[in-house]
Amino acid sequence: MHSLIDPFGRRTRYLRVSVTDRCNFRCAYCMPRGGAPTGPRESLLTYEEILTVVRAAAELGITSIRITGGEPLVRRDLTWLVAHIAEIPGISDLSMTTNGALLARYAQELAASGLRRVNVSLDSLRPDRFAAITCGGRLDDVMDGIRAALNAGLRPVKVNVVVMRGVNDDEVADLARLSYDGELTVRFIELMPVGPALPPRECAGLGTMGDARSLLVPAARIRAAIEALGPLEPAATDVGVGPARYWRLEGAKGLIGIISQVTEHACAACNRLRLTPDGMLRPCLMDDGEVDLRTPLRSGAGVEEIKARIVRTVEQKPEKMRAIGEIKLAGRYMSQIGG
Repeated sequence: MHSLIDPFGRRTRYLRVSVTDRCNFRCAYCMPRGGAPTGPRESLLTYEEILTVVRAAAELGITSIRITGGEPLVRRDLTWLVAHIAEIPGISDLSMTTNGALLARYAQELAASGLRRVNVSLDSLRPDRFAAITCGGRLDDVMDGIRAALNAGLRPVKVNVVVMRGVNDDEVADLARLSYDGELTVRFIELMPVGPALPPRECAGLGTMGDARSLLVPAARIRAAIEALGPLEPAATDVGVGPARYWRLEGAKGLIGIISQVTEHACAACNRLRLTPDGMLRPCLMDDGEVDLRTPLRSGAGVEEIKARIVRTVEQKPEKMRAIGEIKLAGRYMSQIGG
């Protein structure tokens, strides 16, 4: 079996599978106010095609699968896909990233189908601000989804917070407090300039938001805001295979994570690939190198040919992401790649 070790000695064991480029939110840092362009539905991989890719990946030693979007729960019959991925030998960790708006409806069914854990985006605890950032999202829906995930036994539930200067950076401590008594892992993420530059955008209650660079809050400032609550103790954890580093506030049941991919690259430990909803396999989020899986799949390719293309993708992994000013993503927004 190929060990999926890239040219820089890193072992790939984690595949993020985006099932749709559609989303029911229009988050101000993710896409234009009117939404990112979406491809025709026939361009999306079918569930059967996704399963072929996951089987090939598992046979190559990938053990962790994360389902993403867009918003994955807007795609019909997603629990069918979850159940079938959960049955694939070698897959030991099956998780999902969601905006949480539909999670209360599906949490029990997802858990029964084999989903183990979930990440939920939550960029504000203020209903009016939350609605402004998401262009109409309801905070209560997301909080209901988080509670439903906990009740369904999805553990850990991670709350993902994209921190933006002048938008929600004044809520860092309030969001960190969720780790005290909600059994939540709260992760703070530096805003990354993925995709075409978004134009300045007027958001009700937020004023005009600039581009990603002007909104970036460095990890050091995020950590300082959290430490207003008390010292952070490093935490050993097995809550995932991603790039976050984890700490714990004294007396907290949950953890604090910080993802600092912009100011403190985690590339040396990169262990992941991304499958876009239209069937392109990406070796790096911040690089346009893609390997087409959809064309061979629709020409009758089986697991062995897809395995060969996965190996080729791993062989193309760059040593590190490009400098921010050098990133070019051929017009893809995050929702078109897979968050």
